Amino acid sequence: MGETTVKIPEGTKAPPTPLAGATADASGPGSPLGRLRRIRSPRHPRLWFEVLLIAVSYWTYSLVRNAVPEQKAQALHNADWIWGVERSLGLAFEESVNHAVNSVTWLVVAMNYYYATLHFIVTIAVLVWLYRSHPGRYAASRLILFATTGAALFGYYLYPLAPPRLMNGQNFIDTVQVHETWGSMASGNFKAVSNQYAAMPSMHIGWSLWCGLTIFALARTPWVRILGLLYPTATLIVIVATANHFWLDAVGGIICLAFGFGVSYVWYRALPHQLPQLIEDEDERPRRRRWLRRPGARPGTPAPGSAPEPTGQTTRTAQLAPPAQVARTGQAARTAPSPRRAPSSPHGPPTHSEPSTQSAP
Repeated sequence: MGETTVKIPEGTKAPPTPLAGATADASGPGSPLGRLRRIRSPRHPRLWFEVLLIAVSYWTYSLVRNAVPEQKAQALHNADWIWGVERSLGLAFEESVNHAVNSVTWLVVAMNYYYATLHFIVTIAVLVWLYRSHPGRYAASRLILFATTGAALFGYYLYPLAPPRLMNGQNFIDTVQVHETWGSMASGNFKAVSNQYAAMPSMHIGWSLWCGLTIFALARTPWVRILGLLYPTATLIVIVATANHFWLDAVGGIICLAFGFGVSYVWYRALPHQLPQLIEDEDERPRRRRWLRRPGARPGTPAPGSAPEPTGQTTRTAQLAPPAQVARTGQAARTAPSPRRAPSSPHGPPTHSEPSTQSAP
């Protein structure tokens, strides 16, 4: 009664009955969907892998960037076009800033060293900070940086551009050569090992803005967050004042960074600051628990990270003890000696007589 009969027409086959647990196995840890989900989940970074990955990636980036044909004629033509666009917009201020900063020797020399060093130092420092303090957000932030740099390589190949200091017929000052400092990879002795016509987009802006936004989103100290926003602003002034980039090169760097954020969001389904700060790798949990439950540990001690036992759990366990245990407990109680109750007396409260432990004489 209550059963439903399903009639199958002749000549057709009944659909196979799904096995128990088939739905769970489809997205289980061993299934392709489960493996993909695990790859796309934030994981605790490994130091040796990150150091190797960053070193190989930067070596590849430098190799590809410098292997792009310089195309001097096309790069100079593109520089004239960029300069014309900025003048038509009334925003061709690079030359004025370049001359103003060059008149202050200590300032322009400091900017040359800023351009040469902080580009790497600050970026590496932010990566180390993420690795130590925000391991759950490290991989997503690193993916943004890598995707941004990869997009820049296409820009160097598709749109060769000469920096303002190499333009023909303009009055820009190469501050590195004039003040004999080393502030540009494309000036002085570095000309032979660096592509001079890879100015679009500006990775000084792409990387510095990535650092600034990361610090602003994740830092807790207000003045540190303010410094994070000031860093890309100062970098923009430096690249313009040293005549290494147009301000439109900075716009190209921002577009590449937006692409990097998009790639990271699609892969991790969240922005870095929306991911958990700390995370434990699932592959390491069983090993860590086995290590914590080592021989000789005091029984009943919960492992770190385990859920605390609710109040009253011991009482409920005792109340739900198996019948055999209850029986044994009752039998032990019956076999134990108990004091005998004396007959009640009408003149007072009942008295108890202690059992005699001595034999009669």
